[in-house]
Amino acid sequence: MVEKPKKLVILYATQTGNALDAAERIGREAERRGCPITLCSMDEFDAFVAKKLDRRLSDLGATTIVERGLGDDQHPSGYEGELDPWMSSLWRALYQVSPNLFPKGPDFVTPESKLIDQPKFQVIYHETDMVDSQLLTDTGLKNIQMHVEMARSMLPGKFSHDKNRPDCLLKMVKNQPLTRADCGKDVRHFEFEFISSAIKYEVGDVLELLPGQNPAAVDAFIQHCNLEPESLITVHPRVMESAESNAPNVPIKLKTFVELNMDVASASPRRYFFEVMSFFATAQHEKERLQYFASPEGRDDLYQYNQKERRTVLEVLEDFPSVQMPFEWLVQLVPQLKTRAFSISSSLSAHPNQVHLTVNVVSWTTPFKRTRTGLCSTWLAKLDPQQNTGLYIPAWFHKGLLPPPPPSLPLILVGPGTGCAPFRGFVEERTIQDVSDRAAPIMFFFGCRSEENDFLYKDFWLSHALENGVLAEQRGGGFYVAFSRDQPQKVYVQHKMQEHSGRIWDLLLEGASIYVAGSSTKMPSDVRAAFEDIISREAGVSKETAELQLRRLERDGRYHVEAWS
Repeated sequence: MVEKPKKLVILYATQTGNALDAAERIGREAERRGCPITLCSMDEFDAFVAKKLDRRLSDLGATTIVERGLGDDQHPSGYEGELDPWMSSLWRALYQVSPNLFPKGPDFVTPESKLIDQPKFQVIYHETDMVDSQLLTDTGLKNIQMHVEMARSMLPGKFSHDKNRPDCLLKMVKNQPLTRADCGKDVRHFEFEFISSAIKYEVGDVLELLPGQNPAAVDAFIQHCNLEPESLITVHPRVMESAESNAPNVPIKLKTFVELNMDVASASPRRYFFEVMSFFATAQHEKERLQYFASPEGRDDLYQYNQKERRTVLEVLEDFPSVQMPFEWLVQLVPQLKTRAFSISSSLSAHPNQVHLTVNVVSWTTPFKRTRTGLCSTWLAKLDPQQNTGLYIPAWFHKGLLPPPPPSLPLILVGPGTGCAPFRGFVEERTIQDVSDRAAPIMFFFGCRSEENDFLYKDFWLSHALENGVLAEQRGGGFYVAFSRDQPQKVYVQHKMQEHSGRIWDLLLEGASIYVAGSSTKMPSDVRAAFEDIISREAGVSKETAELQLRRLERDGRYHVEAWS
């Protein structure tokens, strides 16, 4: 009986793309050692994140082959600083367990020059007269959605959880600053109308938008790469297999493909991008520098040049002008233009046919004092609803981590900064519910830097905290603000919570649920610690018992956290 060849199965679960990049690199390195591999998204398996999966496998009696590797973006060389040594131990451990995975031993590597000639994708060019011209020129809403779907479906497997066809198209109707112009922060309130079709969303849901790219940057990329923007193309996996049935067969313009799929002027390329570039560099000094960047010795310098400075694909290509990469390689290696997710800050009951967002316009300075901005937030902030009347934004709706509460459920909300976004929707929804049947009270703890500069939705919260409002103290609720920089000592939401610990405990005894939203830095853990202190003090129990009670609240679905970086 012939033994079936073994394969190394590599699973990944990715949000930023780091895990996918690491998985693809492990796959390349395994293939260079003669080991066949299968690369799959975790979406296709019923699994856990790394630590939970590792613990569960141990519980079931599995034996560890190699200690799990946990990448750290804060490492001086980025997550690859931990990945490189872990991979070395991986090959040795796998060889000991199953030598036939590596026919020539774990240290034998096929020369890279023999593996660099076949990108994963192939681009097929089509004659103009063979394509229905109406598909290319029709600007109807359905055709716009179809173009997005066609372009996004041409790259299967990059982010397998993405739906390619937008749920709907949105039109911006309001762009309102919520912060003072010179305060160092820019937070905006955006309102959108449903254009193609209305979506039934709930408070606590999440909206994903596909951002537009700077047209000048797209044109510069196409020109630099000597591409023909009006060419009609389809993109297919070079190895079709299971993807064959989903392969797109309707051509789109090359420029449209780049605009909707390839992040050329925002995301930084991965290490493999530099490795492939080195093969196509015709200037010797550029080839040597690229080879150094792609080597273990050059890892730290590459991290400083690329990730720390947030170099874009376009900037890197302009820094190495002798490199002319085939479009197939660019399709594979340029980071995919990703949707951006935002907590919805409105209630559909209060705003039929609309959805609202509260967005922090992201900007920062690199170590070399270069200003960088967030692609989606900056793009949204620059849109003028009066001038961009014909701009339709592809949108997707998803369930968030904050389930919509029934009107009879008392709530304790904690949402500093833009963490207040979902709770604006909660208050709007409960206000409408309160008209027909008196709703349960809400305690809301909000935090910002200064009352004058960034008190987001000030009038909204204060109006609902009046005598008959759902945030009114007279009804058992309340609205409390922590201004962290309006006095010598810092005051945060957890300090305001301690001031009202008795009323928090009373609401918890009445069956209240806790909702926490905002930055994923220290805030969630500090807020949790404050709840532990409050339960310990008000119930007269130890900190350990208070922690157990909080865990019980989590298990019972009464403690919810939505945090983002």
